Amino acid sequence: MDSPWFQLVLAVLAAWRVAHLVAHEDGPWGAVVALRVRAGPGGLGRLMDCPYCLSMWAAAPLSGWMANSFATGVVLWLAISGGACLLEYLSTALRAPL
Repeated sequence: MDSPWFQLVLAVLAAWRVAHLVAHEDGPWGAVVALRVRAGPGGLGRLMDCPYCLSMWAAAPLSGWMANSFATGVVLWLAISGGACLLEYLSTALRAPL
């Protein structure tokens, strides 16, 4: 796991997985959907419905794990979130009826 590219791919996949889980899935034993319902229609509830927004939050700790400087961390944060957004877009497009 020494390769920075492998770490980046893992981070993008992890950020997408968390964002997709929170925004679109019920989660184990319905725990995630219960959190979304409890969050309600306010700001937190809207955040939990948006996988693109969630990817920013999911990417933040992952970029901190990978970065060796603040500037690198900011770039990684945006790159990981961008990769997760791309995966979300592709997964949505592939589910769309033709």
